[in-house]
Amino acid sequence: MALFESLSDRMNHIFSKLRNKGKLTELEIKQAMREIRVALLEADVNYQVVKDFTAKVSEKALGEDILKSLTPAQQIVKIVNDELCALMGSTHQKLAISDRQPTIYMMCGLQGAGKTTMCGKLVTYLKKQGKKVLLAACDIYRPAAIQQLKVVGTKAGTEVFEMGQIDPVKIAKGAIDYALKNGYDTVIIDTAGRLHIDEALMNELVNVKKAVNPTEILLVVDSMTGQDAVTVADTFNKTLDITGVIMTKLDGDTRGGAALSIKAVTGKPIKFNGTGEKMEDLEPFHPERMASRILGMGDVLTLIEKAQDAISQEEALALQKKLKENSFTLEDYLGQLESMKKMGNIQDMMAMIPGMNGKQFKDAKVDEKQIARTKAIIQSMTPKERRNPDLIKSSQKKRIAKGSGTTIQDVNQLLKQFELTKDMMARMQKGGMKALRGMKGGFPF
Repeated sequence: MALFESLSDRMNHIFSKLRNKGKLTELEIKQAMREIRVALLEADVNYQVVKDFTAKVSEKALGEDILKSLTPAQQIVKIVNDELCALMGSTHQKLAISDRQPTIYMMCGLQGAGKTTMCGKLVTYLKKQGKKVLLAACDIYRPAAIQQLKVVGTKAGTEVFEMGQIDPVKIAKGAIDYALKNGYDTVIIDTAGRLHIDEALMNELVNVKKAVNPTEILLVVDSMTGQDAVTVADTFNKTLDITGVIMTKLDGDTRGGAALSIKAVTGKPIKFNGTGEKMEDLEPFHPERMASRILGMGDVLTLIEKAQDAISQEEALALQKKLKENSFTLEDYLGQLESMKKMGNIQDMMAMIPGMNGKQFKDAKVDEKQIARTKAIIQSMTPKERRNPDLIKSSQKKRIAKGSGTTIQDVNQLLKQFELTKDMMARMQKGGMKALRGMKGGFPF
């Protein structure tokens, strides 16, 4: 399920009824507010947060300017959008960087929230910013926790500092000293988690905090746990005075209530959200973009950022030139598949385009096995065949299928997908997203 899909559907249904009318009466606006309240509660948003939110929206929506406006529905959507932004923190809160090296990020959270994996994702994110990051293994209780962090460190391409199962405070201090001696400008401390909050856990975290004075204390919470995640965040904040929250599993079947509640309940911002299982699947949390997604207005900025990470400007210009000259080849097609793989699943990307909720692409996923099969088929062709697929007749298909360990049907399917892709990209080149929406036959990937 795409992020906030259910809530987004409900909101769009509510606003579609308002858009069908000219001017709105006070009664119609109040009815819409009741429906918004129910939609938010069903999305597992904290009750008090919903109450305060709808009160603020109602006060502004029932103002004289709205009731007399020629486009009241549009103005109410703007009010809801603005209040959703404010609810989640208005703007993205960047990670703080210490004036004195190393910058120290202390990660905390309950077991099962994905804290250790998130340490690796944060390493990957910071390395892209040019940081040299050291991981510190301070979870000494959970079986194989240190080994798990080492595996994560290897995936993220960084070193893990560990001293075995001794006092976590000594390990944290040791990691800082090691970082200073070895040129690391950033240290991420993976602290112990528990199955539930207890006094021993909190005392240990407080002691680590006092010993190393972290630049940021980041709490990792599982968005799938809904209001339990909000309760956990509130408890950790009262004890540790956390500086921010990282939400995991926002790509899963989550109603989104925790993301809409945490800032209001704790006063602390959500700084990142995890969007998948890979080390690269970590996004800065932008309240204004999330509000836009919820209201079905897309998130073009995030889509552009994903595209920029997947394809360089030089590659984009070269591709544009090929499309103009109608010289897009099967080798180019393979390159685009690899880029799509980097960007994530198609449904989530399409949901970022204004006016498209991604449902028409819900079965379209970038299948790595399919990409490997496609690669094998293309590599079994001659250079001439890759540049001009029209040369591929029945006998060539048999040879290509045999050489790639696939079937003639697989070869036919690839050639058909290639033509669909060429057509789609040519349409987008000429007419933008309107052309894409008008396409039949689904997405070719």
